[in-house]
Amino acid sequence: MPLFGNTFSPKKTPPRKSASLSSLHTLDRSTREIELGLEYGPPAMTIGGQSWKFEDGQWVTESGGNTSNKEVQRLKKRNLQLEEENNLLKSKIEVLMDMLTETTVEYHLMEKEIEDMKTQHRRKK
Repeated sequence: MPLFGNTFSPKKTPPRKSASLSSLHTLDRSTREIELGLEYGPPAMTIGGQSWKFEDGQWVTESGGNTSNKEVQRLKKRNLQLEEENNLLKSKIEVLMDMLTETTVEYHLMEKEIEDMKTQHRRKK
């Protein structure tokens, strides 16, 4: 005989109600947006007292955006100039290294010719 009464027997769960009693699923998209406020804008956030929003694949400041945006454009332009200058200097270094290599090879060839001439002159004596 069980100590606390009958053996374990769970109660039956009641049947589920219909999926939705709301008629919102029958409304078209624009009506649902108006009714439920589903009109989303671009993602926005505030960091350090400055508001940012995501537009055209970039984060843009909302407050005082013109000043910092101009600064960003100026910095991008300066960065491009420096990259071009860097590429030019790399090209110049490459040309100078080629010239140095050519001069070194010519020097070694001349040294060898002089050495050969000395040895020929010694043999004739």
